[in-house]
Amino acid sequence: MELKIRKSGLIYIIDVNGEMDLYNSYKLKELILKMMEKSIEQYIINLEKVDYIDSSGIGALIYICSTIKKKNMRLRICNIHGSVKKVIELTKLMGYFPISNSVEEAIKHIEAE
Repeated sequence: MELKIRKSGLIYIIDVNGEMDLYNSYKLKELILKMMEKSIEQYIINLEKVDYIDSSGIGALIYICSTIKKKNMRLRICNIHGSVKKVIELTKLMGYFPISNSVEEAIKHIEAE
């Protein structure tokens, strides 16, 4: 799994590339925790290039989402598709995660909050 960070104003976009599984999902958690230490408050996790996620990947997203909510920061998860979308639907988490269809839509949503 590869993580790339880019910015749109004050919003940090994390592009995830590869599989989010037991062996690497901790990397996303660690990255966001380090960013939170630097007082970054607005995040978009772009899953456009993720074609596989397992329970540890879902666990990492739940942890990130709950941690960001507790600190009153902003998060959107976008570009969920294929088997990743199926797993999130099966685990009944579509309503839990703040989901947008695209990075652009996520940016608009965060800016409007």
